[in-house]
Amino acid sequence: MTHEQDAWLGIDLGTQSVRVLLVTGDGTVLGSGSAPIAGRREGVRHEQDPAQWWDALCAASRAALQGRSKTRIGGLAVCGTSGTVLLTDGAGRPMSPALMYDDGRAAAEAARARAAGLGVQNTWALPKALWLTETYGHGRVTHQPDLVVSLLTGALPPADSSHALKTGYDLERDAWPSPLPRLGLPDTAFPDVVRPGTRLGEVTSTAAEATGIPAGTPVIAGMTDGCAAQIASAALRPGSWNSVLGTTLVLKGASPTPVRDPTGVVYNHLAPDGSWLPGGASSVGAGVLTAAFPGADPSAMDKAAAAYEPSGAITYPLVSPGERFPFLAPDAFALVLGEPESEADLWAALLQGVAFTERLCLDYLHHLGAPLDGPLTFTGGAARSPYWNQLRADVLGRPARVPEQTEPALGMAALAAYGAGAAPRLAEAAEGMAGIGTTVEPRPDRTARFAESYARLIDELTARGWLPSPVAAHAHARLDVDTADS
Repeated sequence: MTHEQDAWLGIDLGTQSVRVLLVTGDGTVLGSGSAPIAGRREGVRHEQDPAQWWDALCAASRAALQGRSKTRIGGLAVCGTSGTVLLTDGAGRPMSPALMYDDGRAAAEAARARAAGLGVQNTWALPKALWLTETYGHGRVTHQPDLVVSLLTGALPPADSSHALKTGYDLERDAWPSPLPRLGLPDTAFPDVVRPGTRLGEVTSTAAEATGIPAGTPVIAGMTDGCAAQIASAALRPGSWNSVLGTTLVLKGASPTPVRDPTGVVYNHLAPDGSWLPGGASSVGAGVLTAAFPGADPSAMDKAAAAYEPSGAITYPLVSPGERFPFLAPDAFALVLGEPESEADLWAALLQGVAFTERLCLDYLHHLGAPLDGPLTFTGGAARSPYWNQLRADVLGRPARVPEQTEPALGMAALAAYGAGAAPRLAEAAEGMAGIGTTVEPRPDRTARFAESYARLIDELTARGWLPSPVAAHAHARLDVDTADS
């Protein structure tokens, strides 16, 4: 067993809080802390005051390290929300608010970037950097963890390539794309970029006094929160996939080569070892349950829903208008086909609709040639529902692992251990810290029971012009094959 003095610090800059974990190499949590942060939402706008991140980190890290003054911390890494960006001046001071990952005010700038040949989505960081520059003037494009790391180390660091991806960084060429100056962003606006796992510096004495993190602690380049959750799930071997079901649904996997998608629905992060982490984010997810049944008891509703397999209705349960994975359809909206006979039946239809979307995501990945022969892991808030986990495994027709610890801060602790040289591969560091709680096996009779409803949903999505016909045909063809290992 790893000695207590060999510990790693993971820092997660989330949407509503900063979370800090102190973890040993075998996954023992020695300390944890969190502190809230608030944002401002108005229509498509969502921003935060960057000063809150540091204040919350100081509070959370002190809570995590309380009573651990003799613990040796081998390193730390920081993750942030993917696509969150701000401008800083030459001294690293914020010039603007931070536009959050889902801020949609830069749609016109995104269209300009696409016209210049850049495959970006409306909420990616690059369009928001354009909007910020036009609104606040020229500054340094700075990602959420960049600012926090600068306060830890005393200097603005290079960005990690994971956070730089949605700012337009070309991971395969390892360079910023050439059209950026034509869009009004000079080369000087962008930071240097390094791979996740690179040592960025060490905690200064000033930062140590504020955070309680010992001075001299190595600071390791992190990854986005989605990648951090994937690391925490230990889904890093080729063919492994992590399905994160929270408010929305995100699938992230591991591949020796990039997964090519001409539509841009699936994009690829670069892992520290040079392998690839393809994935996509849907607008379907558990958020529809809160919207449709505010204040409901999920466990009681799950129990009632078990009588409706399959439901009398079929849903495509979008949390918000527009879909981005497994197909791109800005005009898509939530569907309910048929009339549920009760609230329990509607709850069942929503659970099943999310599972159908999850299956369609995997069918689309198979259509693109992504490797799917490794283990599947369920994480996210919805993975706390044993009934939904079983239902999803049944609909997918494949087993799924449910880890004991899944939070992004744990993934950053594993990345810190790898970056500091405590493990030869990131996968080994992650597997050492992650613990698999249960494995859910599919029930073949239930898989067959849901096939007709899934096929009807595919046909409806195709008829509306949202799902491309070749993808629909591929999904139909896979209804007749064993998908347990693919």
